[in-house]
Amino acid sequence: MKIALMMENSQAAKNPTILKELTSVTEPLHHEVYNVGMCDEHDHHLTYIHLGIMASLLLNSQAVDFVVAGCGTGQGAMMSLNVHPGVVCGYCLDPSDAFLFNQINNGNALALAFAKGFGWGAELNVRYIFEKAFTGSRGEGYPKERAEPQQRNASILNDVKQAVVKDNYLDTLRSIDQELVRTAVSGPRFQECFFNHCQKTDIADYVKSLLD
Repeated sequence: MKIALMMENSQAAKNPTILKELTSVTEPLHHEVYNVGMCDEHDHHLTYIHLGIMASLLLNSQAVDFVVAGCGTGQGAMMSLNVHPGVVCGYCLDPSDAFLFNQINNGNALALAFAKGFGWGAELNVRYIFEKAFTGSRGEGYPKERAEPQQRNASILNDVKQAVVKDNYLDTLRSIDQELVRTAVSGPRFQECFFNHCQKTDIADYVKSLLD
């Protein structure tokens, strides 16, 4: 699995801590982690709005399989990511959130709070969140006797979102302020991850046109 880590400006100082805990869990599982920003307060400036655009591009182009995002409360990141087609982002404050999202919703992104409740032992909480998010089977339901309706409803919700967002994926991006999109794709680590692993030529061409 390819996993992208992204954080907005107010929480950039915590990036090394989050990256350390994420890699400590995922490296033994042979997952690849791409730290696409922000890595510190002086890095390419991103808001949670940019995170949604970045996650959308990485997931819809199949450059990565999963996104870990975050902001101060996690709420802005979750809303920003869920605006976009092809992104199913859960809100995660503790390990049980990660486990239940994994089993019931089986989405492709998590939004974490990196300020609210981020006190003593926070790095342990984050590590245990990642353990529940990236170990074991996904989408099996919880409790087990609820598995069938949960799997059915998760699929229906994905269909509803696809129906609501009727435009071509690239048309949705072109309808956004292009300066927002250009800023979102301007970071060197994002570009490295995106262009090295993008599976969709039309999406890659669009991003190149912004950078040109």
